[in-house]
Amino acid sequence: MKKLFNKLTTGSVKLVEKYLPDPFIFAIILTFLVIVISMFVTKATPIGIAEAWYGGFWNLLTFSMQMALILVTGTILATAPLFKKGLGRLASLPKNKFQAIIFVNVISILACFVNWGFGLVIGAIFAKEVAKRVKNVDYPLLVASAYAGFLVWHAGLSGSIPLALATGGPGLVTATGGAITDAIPTSLTIFSTFNLVIFGVILVTVPLLLALMHPKDGDAKVVDPKLFDNEVEAAVLKDRKEMTPAEKLENSKIINYILSAIGFVVIIKYFIDNGFNLNLNIVIFVFLFTAILLHGTPIAVVRAVNGAAKNVGGIILQFPFYAGIMGIMIAVGPAGVSLAGAISDMFVNISTATTLPLFSFLSAGIVNVFVPSGGGQWAVQGPIMMPAGMALGVDAAKTAMSIAWGDAWTNMIQPFWALPVLGIAKLGAKNIMGYCLVVLLYSGVIISLGLILL
Repeated sequence: MKKLFNKLTTGSVKLVEKYLPDPFIFAIILTFLVIVISMFVTKATPIGIAEAWYGGFWNLLTFSMQMALILVTGTILATAPLFKKGLGRLASLPKNKFQAIIFVNVISILACFVNWGFGLVIGAIFAKEVAKRVKNVDYPLLVASAYAGFLVWHAGLSGSIPLALATGGPGLVTATGGAITDAIPTSLTIFSTFNLVIFGVILVTVPLLLALMHPKDGDAKVVDPKLFDNEVEAAVLKDRKEMTPAEKLENSKIINYILSAIGFVVIIKYFIDNGFNLNLNIVIFVFLFTAILLHGTPIAVVRAVNGAAKNVGGIILQFPFYAGIMGIMIAVGPAGVSLAGAISDMFVNISTATTLPLFSFLSAGIVNVFVPSGGGQWAVQGPIMMPAGMALGVDAAKTAMSIAWGDAWTNMIQPFWALPVLGIAKLGAKNIMGYCLVVLLYSGVIISLGLILL
């Protein structure tokens, strides 16, 4: 059994390394594929599809900037001396390669359950720190373990679908095609028995699964120390008496203290008003002003940002192309249906009350490859799946969470969300996706069984 598992893991890694192109090429291939399929399914003309593509191309600009800032602010926080020292102590707890893999994945899963943006960044940063301290640990597998925590995000406290259900209002009525008129509390979604059981099984077993994937010592790809060299440009220290007025401002700790104080007043006020309700903007804000405080001087922050900004190229280039794909997927053609809607309808037509949660999950997983956005997923599938669930007598919360799990599930083979992690870790998608493919296959079975049996 162990030999069979090792062959599966090795085969998966080699398959991905051989055939998975750069994430930008992957996005282009998806674009071509969606264009061709859409012409047949929606009966749209090439010009109509091109217009839908262009119309969607700019729809992720705000989100792209948020993701770039998540990567940059998370990185500059990690390079602040005090934070780096504390993270280093935590990273020193694992004593061998197996403990390292398990520890990184558990931390990432728990962090992603709290907030997906926080979890992505912290998991990647933590993996780097562990790699510096644990000998003979396979670095790509360690980073894959950090990214694999993202599997649970949509079932957690920042899941856009359960939060939309809990918010209620006219937007919920529209998003569910009129099927849901009253808010559904998180006690029936995030904290439901079936959701917590699925989450618990993943939390206990996926770290062990990843640890079992570790190659033999001779085959392990140990991190090259040069990968972490010159992450932040070193400050040139001068005697204050020799500084020009401009240099004195650049090296003034008082400026950082005042600026961070203003930021923390806003942060404290936010949490007083909103509780522990994290979103991307407040996570970025916390990262940024904590980093400003810990770096000590304005010029130190500038140097840290200059070093971190080198890793955002993939986000800037690729996110508009995924926005274009989403534009094609949701565009309604002359046939009166969108491509994403047609995929959902196909699964609805073969569903029963027992199988609808499973087929909602599977269809969401397929749509997510092309529409890797929780909000976009809900906008596309909610008006189709939720009325179908009501007609078949399926619990609304379970139908919605099936979509949520499907949206998170295929992120394991979708490089879109891995870009911030890869930017921090300084790896390529093909380095980690072979391990993530095994996690996809395993977790697909666990989630499917949970949705059918619980």
